[in-house]
Amino acid sequence: MSDKKQHWENVFATKQETEVSWYQQKPQTSINFFIENNISREAKIIDIGGGDSYLIDNLLEMGYTNLFLLDISENAIERIKNRLGAKSEKVTFIVSDILNFQPETTFDVWHDRASFHFLTSEKEIAIYKKLVSESVNSNGFLFMGTFSESGPLKCSGLEISQYSESKFETIFNNDFKRIKCFEENHQTPFDTTQNFIFCSFKKK
Repeated sequence: MSDKKQHWENVFATKQETEVSWYQQKPQTSINFFIENNISREAKIIDIGGGDSYLIDNLLEMGYTNLFLLDISENAIERIKNRLGAKSEKVTFIVSDILNFQPETTFDVWHDRASFHFLTSEKEIAIYKKLVSESVNSNGFLFMGTFSESGPLKCSGLEISQYSESKFETIFNNDFKRIKCFEENHQTPFDTTQNFIFCSFKKK
């Protein structure tokens, strides 16, 4: 087991959902993205590094029928399966490091809140960029959320990469057209504030 996988298995084995900084009972910013862009209920949607976030629960409630969730941690996947109960049968779960992910299909929406910023080397970012470009359908959407340049330098004890609108554009503008970017403060369960940047793109 890699050190990275061991780290995340341990996080999800030892911490309750409200004991991690990224916890949100209702991920409204992500939900707004689906509403604002009129994402079809039949769209094929993948949530990268979704862990046990509540996005999938909300998308199911909104009537989405073609959902995939990828996370490196089997413990995280088991937690969300247990929470969803019978509804979990409506979701395709994938246990994988994103850098090793070999999709068997392509997607209409690629959603990533707070996973991408854990990639800190140029090589890792290049692998991710290629994967996204090959995995999102023409006219499909990319939604990215990371710590901004005003945000923390670490998350869950790990180094992260901070982002700005221009940094996102530099990475993704060959294949994607930016829709919009904005910064937003996330209130953690510990009453601290983390500044995020969110960017949405459409595949050219």
